[in-house]
Amino acid sequence: MSPPAVEVSVVLPAYNEEATIRDTVETTLSTLAAFLPAGSFEVLVAEDGCEDRTPEIADELAAADERVRHVHSDERLGRGGALERAFAAAHGDTLVYFDTDMATDMRHLEELVESVRSGEYDVATGSRWIEGREADRPAKRGVPSRGFNALVRLFLRSSLRDHQCGFKAFDREALETLLDDVDDDHWFWDTEVLVRAQRAGYRVKEFPVDWTPKGDTKVDLVRDVFGMGSAILRTWWQVAVSPRIDRRVTLGAGTLLVVVALALMTQYLDPQRVVDSMAGADRGLVALSGLIYLLSWPLRGARYRDILAELGYDERVGFLTGAVFISQTGNLVFPARAGDAVRAYVVKARRSIPYPTGFASLAIERVFDLLTIAALAGAVFLGLAATGGTAGLESALFGSGREAGQSGRYAVTVAAGVGAAAIAAVALIVATARSDRNFVREGVTRLSSDSYAEYVAGVVEQFAGDVQAVAGDGRAFARVGASSLLIWALDVVTAIVVLVAFDGVDLALPTLLAVGFFAVSVGNLAKVLPLSPGGVGLYEGAFTALVVGLTPVGWSVALAAAIVDHAVKNVVTVVGGVVSMLLLNVSLTTAVEESADARETAAVDTD
Repeated sequence: MSPPAVEVSVVLPAYNEEATIRDTVETTLSTLAAFLPAGSFEVLVAEDGCEDRTPEIADELAAADERVRHVHSDERLGRGGALERAFAAAHGDTLVYFDTDMATDMRHLEELVESVRSGEYDVATGSRWIEGREADRPAKRGVPSRGFNALVRLFLRSSLRDHQCGFKAFDREALETLLDDVDDDHWFWDTEVLVRAQRAGYRVKEFPVDWTPKGDTKVDLVRDVFGMGSAILRTWWQVAVSPRIDRRVTLGAGTLLVVVALALMTQYLDPQRVVDSMAGADRGLVALSGLIYLLSWPLRGARYRDILAELGYDERVGFLTGAVFISQTGNLVFPARAGDAVRAYVVKARRSIPYPTGFASLAIERVFDLLTIAALAGAVFLGLAATGGTAGLESALFGSGREAGQSGRYAVTVAAGVGAAAIAAVALIVATARSDRNFVREGVTRLSSDSYAEYVAGVVEQFAGDVQAVAGDGRAFARVGASSLLIWALDVVTAIVVLVAFDGVDLALPTLLAVGFFAVSVGNLAKVLPLSPGGVGLYEGAFTALVVGLTPVGWSVALAAAIVDHAVKNVVTVVGGVVSMLLLNVSLTTAVEESADARETAAVDTD
């Protein structure tokens, strides 16, 4: 007669457990033998990159008893990672795990196993917070645990009381299906599996257990709790928000933002005065501004060529200018800067440039853009402050009355925050690159042990390396920096020509240049946040507030000039994008949909 097949596999996650692992394995074997047939169960020690004698002891136990197996890892995988690795190696259809300190009373093990083995449930978990059982939890454990579980129930709509109890059982088929979507590999793993199991419609049993803490917890109550908090938000986005966001929703939300912004604007400005100002503008100068702005696009293509060349790819300026046109058109049509990913798709589809390189080159370009316009805004502001030219700003931004600049106030605040964040981020990257210490990874891992923290740190490290690839070549850095200055100088000249086209604008050339550089720079910083398609509303608010605050130009004329300036640039972009799509045979909607997967592909390629 052949021996019975293994039905139940119990995994014991072990990290530096030399003092307890032997007793835990022996107790587990005797408890299982009390209610399961001989030969129908196994115990796997999931040793997770230990630094003590746990591996040697696990080897001894496995050699002495065929029911015991040792699953070794040379490096630390994290609690969830170690469990997944051991479950994959297990033979049973009922997969069980509990913490090696056996804080949960082992008399509950039969109920845990049989709940799933019987086929009645797909998942079973012990609970320390259901009334009727004892759970002697000190305040330093109990208070964070209750708070964490409350947040999970609130944000992730879980019906369970205790998600982190280390006492769980799973049907193999159900767990393998769930793990396709589980991202965490450390302490949040338990919670994510339970939340996704409920949302997938699996039968989940939660039952009360007696629980007594044994020794010190391995959970860092600052780093790990913070990390699990960020994991709650990440999972909430994935399961509750992201599935509901499609192209129609994002387009509708962006359009609604624009409508609301325009509606609010009419509360403190007379729309008719704005329309009248636009009607009186010199159309010849407006047309000239469009031609001037068009000159900046070959420069954008040349800059993109220089960036790609430093990353190992040589392409023609004409093709790259078209790719930039298409991606910027996507940003105008779709909210949340969906067009950014389009460029990576275009260069991949038409020139076989890998997605990681496409995204890296785009990120480098954004850094130069942000630093250039932040530097321009800061330099002009210092010059104005030194000459006393900023006196009118306080009245324009913080004055009272129906023309008090609410939108301008908001836009300038956004711009200041974006500029400061850009400079700080680049300073941190440069500091990391010039030091033996990795300040980025140190800072991220101190705050969070979530698997996404490692992912974010890795992305930033790769990005820093890509920036260094360009910055490390003095000539390339100079070329990209100079082209960035020329691009934004032409952007400013475009706005100045539009402003001069309006009646009543009679400013000295130095004032015109200073105001133009400052208003356009701050306006572009304000629209970096993807709050509306093309940044409509934020750009106009910042531009108008600054022109009014620094010159005698009235609100209606300044706003009309901002609208026309932004419209001219958007029209040139869209026309160029349409022509480029025809020449390169690219469908914008297809590119946006394909580029959504491109980001995931790039992430996989960089792992």
